[in-house]
Amino acid sequence: MAGTTFAQLLVTQLRDLGVERIYGVVGDSLNPIVDAIRTTDGIDWVHVRNEEAGAFAAGAEARLTGKLAVCAGSCGPGNTHLIQGLFDAHRDGAPVLAIASHIPSPKIGTGFFQETHPEAMFRECSHFCEMVNSGEHGTTLLHTAIQTAVAKRGVSVLVVPGDVADERVAGALTNNLATELGRVQPAAGPVGRLAEMIDAADTVTLFAGAGVREAREETLALAERVKAPIGHAFGGKEWIQYDNPFDVGMSGLLGYGACYEAMHEADLVILLGTDFPYSEFLPQEGSRKGPRLVQIDADASRLGRRAPLDLAVHGDVALTLQAVLPLLQKKKSNSFLKKMLKQHHKALSGVVAAYTKNVERMRPIHPEFVAATLDDLAAEDAVFTVDTGMCNVWGARYITPNGKRRVFGSWHHGTMANALPQAIGAAMTFPDRQVISMSGDGGLGMLMGELLTVKLHQAPVKIVVFNNASLGMVKLEMLVEGIPDHETDHEQVDFAAIAAAVGIPSVRITDPKKLKKQMAQALASPGPVLIDVVTDPDALSMPPHITSQQIRGFATASTKVLLGGGVGKMLDMAASNLRNIPR
Repeated sequence: MAGTTFAQLLVTQLRDLGVERIYGVVGDSLNPIVDAIRTTDGIDWVHVRNEEAGAFAAGAEARLTGKLAVCAGSCGPGNTHLIQGLFDAHRDGAPVLAIASHIPSPKIGTGFFQETHPEAMFRECSHFCEMVNSGEHGTTLLHTAIQTAVAKRGVSVLVVPGDVADERVAGALTNNLATELGRVQPAAGPVGRLAEMIDAADTVTLFAGAGVREAREETLALAERVKAPIGHAFGGKEWIQYDNPFDVGMSGLLGYGACYEAMHEADLVILLGTDFPYSEFLPQEGSRKGPRLVQIDADASRLGRRAPLDLAVHGDVALTLQAVLPLLQKKKSNSFLKKMLKQHHKALSGVVAAYTKNVERMRPIHPEFVAATLDDLAAEDAVFTVDTGMCNVWGARYITPNGKRRVFGSWHHGTMANALPQAIGAAMTFPDRQVISMSGDGGLGMLMGELLTVKLHQAPVKIVVFNNASLGMVKLEMLVEGIPDHETDHEQVDFAAIAAAVGIPSVRITDPKKLKKQMAQALASPGPVLIDVVTDPDALSMPPHITSQQIRGFATASTKVLLGGGVGKMLDMAASNLRNIPR
């Protein structure tokens, strides 16, 4: 590759490392890199309407494949648009390389047109962020940036001035990456202490996060051995909830069922691969009184940062449980498990009627009915991307995991407008797989230009819009605080008409009796389709445990909202688990 430009080397090396596409908007200092893509087989440029969407799309691709994904932005405003999607990818552990092109290097520091300092700006949302000072310098930094993103599971940013991208270089430093990463084996001491604590506890509850992805069988085996109920965070739902006879639901702001009670009434709570941020839902007493708390995580920096621990175990969840299981005595009594399964079933039964009775005659359409119908009709291996807000609630409570489906959103960054661009990334990566964006009208409105991206690439995304003309989660936040909701409700928008205007097939659904038929037809149609469902703006949902102050605030502000929310097929699973309590 002697005599090639750094831009050409960068693109070729990314291609050779398995990168198939780069998301972004062309222009200015990015032009040498875009031109290198044009002349390089095996890698494509995916044009989006906003670089923010490109970063979200790359993050979604990285989540689904576990491999490096790439986005890019031109100097100044071009790469500042990336930041929202990069924060989301970084906080969710998605390996993403962002190419932030820069103004000509001789002009840096002069207040030149579109000058920013991306090497400082992106530092908070990346593991690696450095500026390339020359083409040869870039050959070293490129390897380091990629290896860091892959190894640390997050974002790397390579800042490339346009003139540097055009410099001639001799060749790559290396094109070998360590992509088959090892797993963290726990030390024997903590494993032994964990076994002692489990044997000493009369009752144990397990709380699973995304870290149980490769530890499902071990988690279920531990629950069976010690007769423990299993609760989960949203990140753990898709990996642990399905076919789980120990399931007691989810805790947190989107929670349901008996998870909160199971965590607070047990003698011992074990946190498995979760960085659950809502510490107010976790047992806080530590060893002084109440539940003792253990955390197992492969990332030692997460241990104990949410609540005081009685034991911190640094290790891969699966390897840790494999080590501790042979050391444990099998518990004989399942009374605590039975109690929590009964309580879970009762909690779900208590809220189902309000959301299922006469639902096919309710106008505007109940969003719970929309989500439940979508769950019934979607493919077994569908990928769901979920907008932040009330769509999070409907996704958490109605989309049924089965080990094949994927469900994700902006779990850790909590930004609006993530669902559609994430769905674009998913569809570009897996064009033969059903991809469904559960979009709120607020989120879709924020990045509505990405409908043009869907049309341009004919990305086969099914865009389901929960159109309640309201910022539902913000309204709920105001009501809980006793504040009258203000500027949360807006005029209805016909998103189906907008989609049709840009050439995307669409349907607007207002009659609940026609919902299933119209949605089924739309989901079965080839290519992109927008499904605009007019939903009830007053259908809000509260977590299963809130403070008395929040209750008082809510009662002051509103008497109309039903508390609890629906739970879809989870009631059936809870009933089945209750009938077949593990012996």
